Formats: sequence, structure tokens, C-alpha cells
Amino acid sequence: MTIFHFFNCAILTFGPHAVYYSATPLSEYDTIGTSIKAAVVYLVTSLVKLVCLATFLKVSESESFDPYQELLKALIGFIDVAGLYFALTQLTHRNISQNHKFQAVGLGKCWAFADAVLHRLAPLWVGARGLEFTWEYVLQGLEANANLVLSISLAALGSLMWLRKNKPQTLIPIIYLFAGFVATMPSITSYLRLSLGWHFPEIVAFKLFASLGTAFISWQLFSACQRPSN
Repeated sequence: MTIFHFFNCAILTFGPHAVYYSATPLSEYDTIGTSIKAAVVYLVTSLVKLVCLATFLKVSESESFDPYQELLKALIGFIDVAGLYFALTQLTHRNISQNHKFQAVGLGKCWAFADAVLHRLAPLWVGARGLEFTWEYVLQGLEANANLVLSISLAALGSLMWLRKNKPQTLIPIIYLFAGFVATMPSITSYLRLSLGWHFPEIVAFKLFASLGTAFISWQLFSACQRPSN
């Protein structure tokens, strides 16, 4: 029963990445090398973030929301944006270099998969094989799915910001607004948890709805930027 629960949670966490890769045209391209490089960029970015968090953030003795600490954490979180910028501009696969949509989908998926492996695999292996059933790891799998959609959305918005030169000027503030929203999601969920007292299931539900809304808006922005200008 414990192994069955572990495999169920693992499939819920990592399965959508494989399904997404197979269901999109990415599987038709030889992108394995680029995917590995993008994962390495994510690991380096996470290491830099970890060093910055350990250096500049103090250990809080209470569970209250500290605006200064959260603002600093949000600024450090923009290291992810810098990492995505490097990946989008430097690691583009030669066969899809002219297709911004495939760049965003591929790098966003690799980014989310590396995040899931780094932050979910060990807790799943240790906790999901416990003797008692718990919904915690099911919720973590759902959260990983939300992170997958958010990462793809952020990569798509990043490709519009940095790679699309002829985008409508009226859409630029909207693109930056939603990119900032996705980049500061950890601070937003921290505020919901510490200030408003939201529990983990409520946080996961919020991230799922936010990821779907952000994906829809990113798709609309992508479509608007691809229309020929008059």
C-alpha cells in the first residue's frame, strides 16, 4: 500500500511533464541536450538563490508576515527571471530558434521539471512511503502541476519581453505586470499563509487557479503579439 501510494504521488508529480512533452511538437525535435542545459541553469540559479537567502535573510522567531523580509525574498526570487533570460537567449535549440513558442514551452517545462525533482523527489521518497495515508503528498503533486503551468507561462512572457521585437506597445505593461506576478508568487503565497492564515490545501487551490488564469492570459498575449501589425 505504501509503495502504491508513493507511485501514485510520483506519477501525479512528474507524469504531466512527460505527457506535456509527448503531446506537444517538442517531441519532434532533438531537444534533450538543450533540456539538460536548461536544467543545469536552473540548478545553478537555485544555488545562487540559496546563498543569497542564507546571506541576507534573518531567521524569523515568529510565524508573522515580515514585509521587509518578504520584499527582500521577492527581489532575490527575480534571480529565477535572470536564469530564464539566460536560458532563453543563450540555450535556444538551433532547430526551433525561430519559433518563440517552442522555446518558451521547452525551457519552461525543463525549468519546472528540474524544480519538481529538486524539491519533490526526496520528500516523496521519504514521506509518501509512510505507513499512514496522507493527503499532503497528493497536494504537493498538484502544486507541482501548478508550478509547471506557471513556469511555462513565465517563460512565454519572458520570450515576449526579450525575444519578440515587434510586439504592440500597448501590451508591454501587461506582459511585465503578469511576469512580475508569476515571479513573486512565493511571496504572495507566503502572505496568504502567514497574514491571512490560509492552509496548504487553500494555497494549492489558489496556485492552481492562478496558474490557469496566467496561462490563459499568456496565451492571449502570445496570440496578440503574433498578429501582423497594420
